[in-house]
Amino acid sequence: MNTQEIINFIANSKKKTPIKVYLSGRLDLIDFLNLEFYGDDKFGILFCDEKDFKSLYQNNKDYINKYKIEMDRKNSAIPLADLSKYNARIEPGAIIRDMVEIGAGCVIMMGAIINIGASIGENTMIDMNAVIGGRAQVGKNCHIGAGAIVAGVIEPPSAQPVVIEDDVMIGANAVILEGIRIGKGSIVAAGSVVLSDVEPFSVVAGVPAKFIKKVDERTRSKTQLIEELRKLEN
Repeated sequence: MNTQEIINFIANSKKKTPIKVYLSGRLDLIDFLNLEFYGDDKFGILFCDEKDFKSLYQNNKDYINKYKIEMDRKNSAIPLADLSKYNARIEPGAIIRDMVEIGAGCVIMMGAIINIGASIGENTMIDMNAVIGGRAQVGKNCHIGAGAIVAGVIEPPSAQPVVIEDDVMIGANAVILEGIRIGKGSIVAAGSVVLSDVEPFSVVAGVPAKFIKKVDERTRSKTQLIEELRKLEN
């Protein structure tokens, strides 16, 4: 997706506040219409939008003794992705927005965030609490370290997305700013802040990140991916 497509999608989307409501009372006297209700005549759980519950409550408050609402978003414009469509290992607590591409064999760890329009290539691992911003492009066989930030670009519309080519290792807590391209086979050291493009097969480190050396066999052995971590079946 390009920036304008994402902007149009968000601007034109129906904003939703989905809630879970625990209800007790004389529930057999309530007409739940097309709302998603599970329970019996005394207690149940209702899944609906906040505005629908407000209307239901006003019309049926005499039959509701108590209720408790759980809400995890407000006027949300972008739904979460349907995880069933991915052939990947996705651990609990990962947040993946709709319209994200995730290749086969990827690993998305706890607390990782992947925003709308991002693309993750096959066999790439997004480690714990890493953030992949909107429209970011991450190649195949990469490792994005824990707490790393790959900047997103939804506004301004003229900004270019981050592109991380295949076989790249991004260290923990590194930051890749918008519009940066990290060349194939490169390594970004932990804690680095990358302000300019990185040539293929380069090692960069520091704030701002600077060229250290070309990737050699010793460096490759220290950054080897473990194929077993990406297997989905024993």
